[in-house]
Amino acid sequence: MKNFIYNEMMTHIPLCTHKDPKNVLIISTDAGGLIEEIQKHDDVSCDIISSGDAIKGCEDNNYDVVISEEGVEDAALLAHINRVLKDDGLLVSTHPSLDNKDQNKIAMQILANYTKIIMPYNLGNGSTAILASKSYHPTADIILHRADMLDNLDFYNCDIHIASFAMGNYIRKEYLGIIKN
Repeated sequence: MKNFIYNEMMTHIPLCTHKDPKNVLIISTDAGGLIEEIQKHDDVSCDIISSGDAIKGCEDNNYDVVISEEGVEDAALLAHINRVLKDDGLLVSTHPSLDNKDQNKIAMQILANYTKIIMPYNLGNGSTAILASKSYHPTADIILHRADMLDNLDFYNCDIHIASFAMGNYIRKEYLGIIKN
């Protein structure tokens, strides 16, 4: 797996979707590559916690973006993420394969309690992530000048951003009414 692809897609998709991201929370035990990518954005600060349990100590309504490598299967974690996200915040998280329909449907139904938009996307390395947003649509609200002006990227660009949300009909049919776009 090419880690630079994963790191770029996990960070630049949300940071180029949110209108004005300033505060990012990363939930990860190995956030080095994600931090490097976040640092390519001006005026964006980043906090890191190593597990979802630590989110309990985070301030309410404090983050524009949460990047979680813990997945979205835990309802309590999702409630805390919702609590720390601002009213226009968004979450990007790893999750099981889209082929794991039952587990994904449960997670997406929980996310639907907190967000207006829930869309899986291709990370470009054979796996997928979920973007859940309270306000911004990842293809309609992409900040093109931000996506195109980032330096030192090996994979991500504005065309990849939009294309990463394309899903085959069998996925669309399987998740009809659950994916919210």
